[in-house]
Amino acid sequence: MSMSPETPLPPKALRTALRPIPMLIFGSRWLQLPLYVGLIVAQCVYVVLFLKELWHLFLHAFDFSEQQIMLAVLGLIDVVMISNLLVMVIVGGYETFVSRLNLQGHPDEPEWLSHVNASVLKIKLAMAIIGISSIHLLRTFIEAGALGSGKGNYTETGVMWQTIIHTVFILSAMGIAYVDRLSTLATEEARHAVKH
Repeated sequence: MSMSPETPLPPKALRTALRPIPMLIFGSRWLQLPLYVGLIVAQCVYVVLFLKELWHLFLHAFDFSEQQIMLAVLGLIDVVMISNLLVMVIVGGYETFVSRLNLQGHPDEPEWLSHVNASVLKIKLAMAIIGISSIHLLRTFIEAGALGSGKGNYTETGVMWQTIIHTVFILSAMGIAYVDRLSTLATEEARHAVKH
């Protein structure tokens, strides 16, 4: 029996006809793998940077003033926090968007990985960015004493803009958390309505 061009395909035949396209779309998630491998390389660079800064601090431990040591330690903390951010993006992003890591029962499985999804990942990343911004702002405030002398690395305008940007990061994180909360409440209400 021949079918005219206007006759729609039965649902089962349509699913079979489109099977390669959904498989191609679903398989395209593996294109992200080189991106995550690239982030692992970037993390190796941060390890080298951390060791370099730590060695510099060790060599000048007796020469530096307390403020210089504090700034160097804040620089080390900054590198660690950016490295933590990279781990969250690599592990959480791979688990959410590419493939399962199957770490259930592994003693080193991160606590947050068991309930990670796109929303949780966004909030965790926003909090990590606020933490990094806080370290930068603290370094700026420590050096702010030299603003009027002309010896400092920052201007009053620069300090003001850093503070404004940090505030915007905080407001953005609050907005993301609020929208995520609204979305969760809407999902719970929909489930409750279906049950009743």
